[in-house]
Amino acid sequence: MAEQVLSRVQDLLEGPIDFEGQRQAELLTTLLLAAVGAVAFVVGFVLQDIFLCLYTSLAGTILTFLIIVPPWPFFNRHPIQWLPRGSSATAKVGIVMDGQKLN
Repeated sequence: MAEQVLSRVQDLLEGPIDFEGQRQAELLTTLLLAAVGAVAFVVGFVLQDIFLCLYTSLAGTILTFLIIVPPWPFFNRHPIQWLPRGSSATAKVGIVMDGQKLN
C-alpha cells in the first residue's frame, strides 16, 4: 500500500525537463528571487519593519519554489532526440577501452 502511494507521488514529482527548460528555469528563478528581494526590501524600508521584510521574502521564496520545482510542460518543449540503440551512426565508431573494442 505504501509503495503504491510512494510510486504515485514519485510519478507526479518526476518529470522530464530538457536543456532549454533548465535554462528557462534558472533564468526565471533568478528573476523572481531578485524581484522578491527588491519588493521585500522596499516593503521593509517603507514600513520600517524587519519582520515584515523577512516574511515578504519568505512568501516570495515559497512562491518561486512552487513556480519552478514542479515539472511543468513548458519546461519540456524541446525534448532531446536520442539515436536509436545500435544505429548505423554509432556502429561506425570504434571505441577502445582497456585494449578492448566496444560496439
